Amino acid sequence: MQQSPYYPPNTSLGEIVTLNGTTSNISSATMVNGFFRGLSVFVNLTALTGTSPTVTVSLEAYDPVSKEFVALLTSSALAATGVSMLQLYPGIAVTANESASAVLPNQWRIAVTLGGTTPAVTGSISANYQN
Repeated sequence: MQQSPYYPPNTSLGEIVTLNGTTSNISSATMVNGFFRGLSVFVNLTALTGTSPTVTVSLEAYDPVSKEFVALLTSSALAATGVSMLQLYPGIAVTANESASAVLPNQWRIAVTLGGTTPAVTGSISANYQN
């Protein structure tokens, strides 16, 4: 099947957040979306230490009027190693803490919130633009 000339192919952004023994909440840089409709976010946790450590990942949209970020999709509290995925795309089935039906905004970021007592997390978060 030939690719439509109107939409670019799905594009990997690679690793956008590195968790290298991270011990506090962090966010990615603000990303600029020119024309993609959705996003797949892959959370790869390779180590969690501390007392009851958890990781919550949010895909956030930037509001240029208030100059604030607002959550579009937030994962459940992840408490084990492994890979999980968040998906934002218009028209997809909505599953709490996993997928949302919406268009990816012009400016967005990934926010990581740690829970538990003295948590430390190792892993990575990568993303792919979807058309």
